Amino acid sequence: MKNTIKTVTLAVIALITFSFTTIETEKKEIKTDSSKVVWKGYKVTGSHEGTITLQSGSLSFEEEKLTGGEFVIDMTTIIVTDITGEYKGKLEGHLKSDDFFGTEKFATAILIFTEVKSKGKNSYTVTSDLTIKGKTNPVTFEISIYGNKATTSLKVDRTKYNIKYGSSSFFDGLKDKVIYDEFDLVVDLEF
Repeated sequence: MKNTIKTVTLAVIALITFSFTTIETEKKEIKTDSSKVVWKGYKVTGSHEGTITLQSGSLSFEEEKLTGGEFVIDMTTIIVTDITGEYKGKLEGHLKSDDFFGTEKFATAILIFTEVKSKGKNSYTVTSDLTIKGKTNPVTFEISIYGNKATTSLKVDRTKYNIKYGSSSFFDGLKDKVIYDEFDLVVDLEF
């Protein structure tokens, strides 16, 4: 009987201790000036690439494990890096126009982690909500974290955000003017 009372008492103490013990979430702000986002878009006749700036961002951790994240991307900072001169300016202007990202009306895009699953010591699978041009869709990607740095790459289907210009999914007869629906983002973060 004494052993049963001891066991029950220990169980109750353990339950109370765990009930009032909270795991602290540590939010680490992204250093936007030393972080980099590179985009790459593809067309039948080649590709273009450039950069875009993070306006703000953070990663959340519990006991050194990634648990969340949130990022705001400044869409007005779209820069083309693979061409120069007149065509660089024209392409940047076109990407900012309503044919693509409509940056005058939609100056930011937002990425919010909704689920984080550990894949190993420093690797995670993240499901997130990505909002571009006022439309939100889920995006899943892998992220690796080493010390105060994180890296990831993800594919985004632009047509899910009502960006249909040059898409063979919506227009016939484009031939070599087709722009593929998916573009890549390669992200290097420092926090």
